[in-house]
Amino acid sequence: MPRLPSASCIGGQASKVLLKPASGHKLSLCVIKDKKESDLGFGSDNHSGVHPNVLKAMEKVNSGHVSAYGADPMTLQVVEQFKSIFGPQAQPHLVLTGTGANVLSIKTVCQSYQGIIATDIAHMNSDECGAPEYFTGSKILTVPHVQGKLTPESIKVHLNGSKDQHWVQPKLISVTQSTEFGTVYTQDELKALRKVADEHDLYIHMDGARISNAAVSLGCDLRALTTDCGIDILSFGGTKNGLMMGEAVIILNPEIGEGFAWFRKQAMQLSSKMRYVAAQFDALLHDDLWRHNAINANSMAKYLGDEAAKLPGVELLFEVQANEVFARVPQIVIDELATPWKFYVWDPDHSLVRWVTSWDTEKSEIDEFISSMKNCLR
Repeated sequence: MPRLPSASCIGGQASKVLLKPASGHKLSLCVIKDKKESDLGFGSDNHSGVHPNVLKAMEKVNSGHVSAYGADPMTLQVVEQFKSIFGPQAQPHLVLTGTGANVLSIKTVCQSYQGIIATDIAHMNSDECGAPEYFTGSKILTVPHVQGKLTPESIKVHLNGSKDQHWVQPKLISVTQSTEFGTVYTQDELKALRKVADEHDLYIHMDGARISNAAVSLGCDLRALTTDCGIDILSFGGTKNGLMMGEAVIILNPEIGEGFAWFRKQAMQLSSKMRYVAAQFDALLHDDLWRHNAINANSMAKYLGDEAAKLPGVELLFEVQANEVFARVPQIVIDELATPWKFYVWDPDHSLVRWVTSWDTEKSEIDEFISSMKNCLR
């Protein structure tokens, strides 16, 4: 399949979506009353609101004076929580944005003459405005994706062993979990990439903006998809899974990361009032809230995909494995539902759309959307 262009939001404007909670959810959820027509949509899990447990955690630390720049008790507590999940060797660092996490991960292991092997649709290649190259000097070496993924065979084009000084030298393999097409790398697939990395003296980075969704999809814990598969450095996502803002870089290889603290400051990703970022992760990691949120998002995506596939002219491009649905739909669906629902058109030439569900998506919203699709397909 040819490479598809980056998503463009219908109408040129991203929607602001605050969705209702899923019915039957075990944890406290935020009920958004008086939902307006403009609130509808499956544009992105970035559109959803903040989980109330996260807001409560931020409010809880909003008193008194504590040390800044990560020396506060809450941040130190969250560091230990991450170590309990990923292993005692893990070096967790909180940052503000996903782009910042990816850039800092590259900077930690790559010199400017070294490159990052990633798919042609990798977020860091197509959706970060050149930030990795700009801030690190390292070139992204792309290969065509296979259902959104890298494979050991696909990356060999950049592993010819040349030490010619005119050539960018590969140093880092970057995988996105779950992928930009909502597919999920299995543990065996990650271990196969690790084997190639070992043969060629490469590190592996995981862009885990949706790693929670991937872990739920595979029925495993976070360590099983990272430390146990030989991932060297992880961008751990929070914003797409119920946080207000905040990501984390988890250095899993104890042999790297010596200069990270200075790189983070230079990259303007060191928050002075770090306790507010840490408090969000404290809530997300407590009692596996990350898992509960991802379970809802994934199950709603599966339901959406199953129901949409029953409609005439709708074809799912990939099996729904996480919380993204890619479908080829009749053009009338795009034309008539663009304004009220504001989903993304991934490939306008082929009427390919992306629908994303969130921690607070509920079945009734999907039923309403499917009903709207049925009406315009009559």
